[in-house]
Amino acid sequence: MPLSDAIPALFVLADGTSYRGWSFGATSTTIGEVVFNTGMTGYQEVLTDPSYCGQIVLFTYPELGNTGVNPEDEESDGPQVRGAIARNICHRPSNWRSTQSLPDYLKQHHVPGIYGIDTRALTRKIRTHGAMNGAISTEILDPAELLEQVQATPNMKGLNLVREVTTKEVYEWSEPTPGIWEFNPECHGNSSPKFTVVALDFGVKRNILRRLASYGCRVIVVPANSSPEEILKYNPDGIFLSNGPGDPSAVTEGIETTKALLKAQKPIFGICMGHQ
Repeated sequence: MPLSDAIPALFVLADGTSYRGWSFGATSTTIGEVVFNTGMTGYQEVLTDPSYCGQIVLFTYPELGNTGVNPEDEESDGPQVRGAIARNICHRPSNWRSTQSLPDYLKQHHVPGIYGIDTRALTRKIRTHGAMNGAISTEILDPAELLEQVQATPNMKGLNLVREVTTKEVYEWSEPTPGIWEFNPECHGNSSPKFTVVALDFGVKRNILRRLASYGCRVIVVPANSSPEEILKYNPDGIFLSNGPGDPSAVTEGIETTKALLKAQKPIFGICMGHQ
């Protein structure tokens, strides 16, 4: 897209630092905690990871969108981030799996993004001073006015965002990693489940469930507010505490549930929030 057709956008941090760039995705205003991701691939997986709910993700890799997006690479039902920040954006992707461009995808899901800013400087600031709130806007282009909105928004500490991303109902996951992506030949073709694993869903990624299924597990996913009694009624061989967004210390139900489950002498393992 020529810059003459690009829509101006403004990004402001809670400390008053501002950056001017161009819009990609939805044209609106969004506020969230700003964090950075250093992955060189997998931007779609990052954007759809429930662990990033409530956050604006800054991508340190300078080129974003080159391979487009596709339905198979979703880690959830759609984007979970509040916004995205990039150095350069590709509007015409080239990949045999691509079904849509990244800007069109974010626009469809009402997620704003900004590109064309100094992402190296912004990354160094976040790395040095820590995550802080920020805002992306195509509507408010006055830094002082946008800063007022940022400073009026509560920070992530003490926020329980698990309620926004956890499953509402119990379900079983049986889909393994597709054969084309399977890195362990011994896993491919496991048809009869050997172990029952109950996954406590704080915002689980689909690929974690696929890996468990690939290793021959019967995977039962339960809501984050499930009681220990509800979890143990499946007589699991193991209990998995998933990844998730927000402040782990605010997820008091999960903490109390885990304390009770430890007394049941069942193997328990966690990733990200679940580990914390």
